Amino acid sequence: MLHTPPGFSPSILPLAGMPPQTFVFHRGELLLRNNSLALPQADALDALSLAPQRIHPLGVWDGRYYQAAWLDEALLPGPEFGYHGLRALFGVVDDGFLGLAGRAMQLVEWARTHRYCGVCATPLQLLEGERCFKCPQCGHSAYPRISPAMMVLIRKGEQVLLAMHTNSPYKRYTALAGFLEAGESIEEAVHREVYEEVGLRVHNLQYFASQSWPFPHSLMIAFTADYLDGEIRVQPEEIADARWFGPDDEWPELPVKVSVAAQLIDAHRPRR
Repeated sequence: MLHTPPGFSPSILPLAGMPPQTFVFHRGELLLRNNSLALPQADALDALSLAPQRIHPLGVWDGRYYQAAWLDEALLPGPEFGYHGLRALFGVVDDGFLGLAGRAMQLVEWARTHRYCGVCATPLQLLEGERCFKCPQCGHSAYPRISPAMMVLIRKGEQVLLAMHTNSPYKRYTALAGFLEAGESIEEAVHREVYEEVGLRVHNLQYFASQSWPFPHSLMIAFTADYLDGEIRVQPEEIADARWFGPDDEWPELPVKVSVAAQLIDAHRPRR
């Protein structure tokens, strides 16, 4: 499952005396050496002339110091490099590296989208020793954005409900999911989303796991729930199809293994 690797120690301040490993992003894609999918080293980074104010400390993992940076243009230090979407790296690079890259992407996306105050348009200043941009004019503060979303796998006897989301970039069946609205608890969001998207009512909610999901800044919070009543009635703007799957049914292609959805479904998949 995509997560921050064990042993990672975050750092807000740059660490002197440790040569940095640098995640460089452009529009959500990561700069890597094409043949090895390794990060660019210092000589390659020199060719990019990274602006110091666009470089942010990340932390230490496996004895190495990591930082993150971003560019407005897809500059390349040489023809052997390219920009790679993180989804394309699922199952291709080390899971720990991918989890750290996801953390880095969320950090630079926050920095890229908070260059100016959302209240008075004054250029923001990064506070020392804190992940916070502050406006010197009006005092408005901007912390890294985290968008909580619920996920729920509904159980009905030996069956579970899987749905294909209309706007998903990958047409796979998965658990229901949706973002929380202002003022909602996670549990309230589960009940609302389930009823809105498939017309069912559920009970016996049980927490399963959570996962940071850097596309671009979500926190997925997964549950199981038991069917209570209702017939499937999909909301076409959100759900293309939804159906019950049991142990004797032919199962569709499931979510990628790095997602909490895959872990949730695999843990509760009905089996003979």
